[in-house]
Amino acid sequence: MILQTERLILRPWEEADAESLYEYAKDPRVGPVAGWPVHVSVENSREVIRTVLSAPENYAVCLKEDGRPVGCIAVTVGEASNLKLPDGEGELGYWIGVPFWGRGLIPEAARELIRRAFEDLGLATLWCGYFEGNDKSRRVQEKCGFTYHHTNRDIHWKMMDDIRTEHITRLTRAEWDAQRQR
Repeated sequence: MILQTERLILRPWEEADAESLYEYAKDPRVGPVAGWPVHVSVENSREVIRTVLSAPENYAVCLKEDGRPVGCIAVTVGEASNLKLPDGEGELGYWIGVPFWGRGLIPEAARELIRRAFEDLGLATLWCGYFEGNDKSRRVQEKCGFTYHHTNRDIHWKMMDDIRTEHITRLTRAEWDAQRQR
């Protein structure tokens, strides 16, 4: 599935994207705040593409101008999500390379994936989380209509082997429909 917005193409990851992925995922300002370790090599990025980013509804965020991936966005449905959701609900996750921060690209990508989740996949609710201190991620969620639901304190985050506080937000199909009517 390929999705498009005004400035972006959202498409499945390919192993050939490993160099671009590594370019942005090696930056320590990107992965750790999102809950995953920095990439250590192009081969490490290639393995992540094979084992993680090849999952259904996981998209490379590419600029239309050159087609290179600069970030990632995904909806993980049901039990496969970090939140262990019921079928019919999904978790939105995303990140973007530092040179592209502050341009509104992830909110743009998120709005399209939210549309897909509700209209095409028929989900009833989307959830999203951000770790304490990740104000950029919180702002994306606010811009896209998610509202605070609850906080999980002192959770062990296996991918980073540390203890974190995670804030969870939610957007229902009904809320999304109402926002679009305004």
